[in-house]
Amino acid sequence: MAALGLLVAAVATTWMLWPDPEPRQREYLNATACLLTDHAGISDDAAKPVWAAMQEASVSSLVKVQYLAVNGPQTVDNARNHVASLAGSRCGLVIAAGPAQIDAVVAAAPSFPKVRFVTIGGSATAANITVISDSAADNLRTALKHEVTALADSAS
Repeated sequence: MAALGLLVAAVATTWMLWPDPEPRQREYLNATACLLTDHAGISDDAAKPVWAAMQEASVSSLVKVQYLAVNGPQTVDNARNHVASLAGSRCGLVIAAGPAQIDAVVAAAPSFPKVRFVTIGGSATAANITVISDSAADNLRTALKHEVTALADSAS
């Protein structure tokens, strides 16, 4: 009986002292990169490679990524409301894919000087906008990884 008690005590002690397994969830930084798309969301041809690159950059930088599709009319005025929503919330980096979204970022960026903006194409007129004009997959991935990593560095 003493042997059985010793065995139970040994098993219980081993179980209590056993190291916890690797955490199943990622510990993200307090930084979010947001993609603004047209009504089709991330299934749109312009947004698919951007979203894939953002997710890849998220894994290595621990920056959260999310997207917002412009609902309703695909106009600059409507998209600008969505830009303001992203920039006024927790998005430290707003990426625009699509013509109305890009024009909305160009119009809204001066109002949000602490937020970084990236447009996939277009032309920038504000100091806080970066234009990625080469949308070839490798170049897009590299450029977006650089932008997301810069956001991670500023959040650390």
